Amino acid sequence: MNEDYESIQDLYERYFDDVYHYLLYFTNSKTEAEDLTQDTFVKVLKNLDNFNYKSSIKTWILSIAKHTSIDHYRKKKIISILPSILTNKERSNHGIPENELDNHENWEVLQKALLTLKPDYRNVVILRGLKEYSIKETSEILNWKESKVKVDYHRAIQLLKKKLQKSGKGVEISYEQESR
Repeated sequence: MNEDYESIQDLYERYFDDVYHYLLYFTNSKTEAEDLTQDTFVKVLKNLDNFNYKSSIKTWILSIAKHTSIDHYRKKKIISILPSILTNKERSNHGIPENELDNHENWEVLQKALLTLKPDYRNVVILRGLKEYSIKETSEILNWKESKVKVDYHRAIQLLKKKLQKSGKGVEISYEQESR
């Protein structure tokens, strides 16, 4: 049992940041992301014996996180725009205050636009555009064909661009990872 605990602890330490950041992007709520991350790892613990090694452990865990978040929103049935929370990566203590304010405003606009997308589009934008996973990794996490990842990502980016243009904010969205 001690070996199992060490491997579960290792999985938690190795993949916590990936799961938490994915869920933070999905929910735009630090509290919800923390709760859903905990729920995800409880499910990982319960289902570790069922892992079939058809994908990497990382994509399997992120797939569990995806299902956990979707289940959460099905129960909740209301997606509200919450105050944006910057992750430590986006914060800079050494930057110019005006640039930090612009980055914060752009982040808020992007988060609001993301929350208006349907969950499938939001998932693919988070995984491909924000977390920069490859098409293959994204298809494994979402349990989609690679062609669906490409098409939905393209459509989601086009929708985001339209929403951001309507808002009058010049947030840059690019999708140069198409070939990965």
